[in-house]
Amino acid sequence: MQTAVAAGIARPDPKPTLYRILFLVSLVHLFNDSIQAVFPAIYPILKDSMGLSYTKIGLLTFSLNFTASIMQPIVGAYTDSKPSPFLLPLGMVFTFAGMLTLAFAGNYTMMLLSVLLVGLGSAVFHPEGSRVSYMAAGSRRGLAQSIYQVGGNAGQALAPLMAIFIFYRLGLSGAAWFTVVAAAAIGVQMYIARWYRGYLAAHPPKPKTRGSRASGLQAERKKQITVALYLLVFLVFARSWYHAAISNYYSFYAIENFGISKETAQYFIFAFLAAGALGTLLGGPLADRFGRRNILAFSMLGSAPFAILLPFVGQVWAFVLLLLIGFIVLSSFSVSVVYAQELMPGKIGTVSGLIVGLAFGMGALGAVALGKLIDLTSISFTMIACGFLPIIGILTMLLPSDRKIREWNVEMGEE
Repeated sequence: MQTAVAAGIARPDPKPTLYRILFLVSLVHLFNDSIQAVFPAIYPILKDSMGLSYTKIGLLTFSLNFTASIMQPIVGAYTDSKPSPFLLPLGMVFTFAGMLTLAFAGNYTMMLLSVLLVGLGSAVFHPEGSRVSYMAAGSRRGLAQSIYQVGGNAGQALAPLMAIFIFYRLGLSGAAWFTVVAAAAIGVQMYIARWYRGYLAAHPPKPKTRGSRASGLQAERKKQITVALYLLVFLVFARSWYHAAISNYYSFYAIENFGISKETAQYFIFAFLAAGALGTLLGGPLADRFGRRNILAFSMLGSAPFAILLPFVGQVWAFVLLLLIGFIVLSSFSVSVVYAQELMPGKIGTVSGLIVGLAFGMGALGAVALGKLIDLTSISFTMIACGFLPIIGILTMLLPSDRKIREWNVEMGEE
């Protein structure tokens, strides 16, 4: 073993993959994101009961997701310098309060307060959840991040069904049931936080070692890494806008164009999100096998033909296409996080909060912009326009390859 390490051929992270922790943090991710995704699922109810415009619906999504977008990188940067295991259960306390507020919301202002609390809880949870999955990953980072992320995607997929069986029957008071889910998540988070604290005690951070390489080379590499991170952020931006278009507004499109009920329209969103959860689960292992950048490219360019075709097909084919699009476009959800973590391995919380938080934030901006576009034009026009967003995935060819990133990390003294 010593010879292998000396020769530089041992993996940088020889620890085993801790599936127990990964499955638990994935379960909490399911709880957290199912609660968060309930809001888009009940928009048809809110539109009718409160007389909301599409723009006001977009503002609800903006308030929910933009809170998470702003706070996630801040939380991640803070915990990079000062790890705080018990932030995990604290975040879920905010979510509990948000759902309790929703259960008694009688006006638009109370709705805004509810989504702000849930957004804050999500902001605290996500970067720390990504850090826990990174610590428990061992050498299988793609798989570990997929297990963690699939919990969130599965939770989003369940939200339309929850809307059908809870909110469409009980109204907003049905949100009280979700406080039970939040309370259970707090209990699981306490267990994970204790493991997290023990992990930190057993694995104190290693001091940075500075090599003898020229500072000019270090500066050049940092510049290249920064450019790559900005490009990745832009690609997440495009993917998030398309995701926002489908998850927030496709139910309205289906109601208007297929003449179906609000309840039936939710099954189309469920198909998209459920297939996306499967794509998220498989995307990480596929990236471990075929490369992070390759899966990033496939997730957008592979979905583009189906996305363009979607607004022009009938009800049955729309359901089939949503399954295909959801699987392909969300296969990169966890991969983009791992790619960013390997671009900047010393900033796990910051980049995890940036990529995941940005996904929510860009989706929030997209929801507002798309809602306004629908009000100004039509929902059919907006769906046709959004179908071209995945073509932006051609820019993944400008990202550095996985091999190049490993070389950069060696040069920067990160491996």
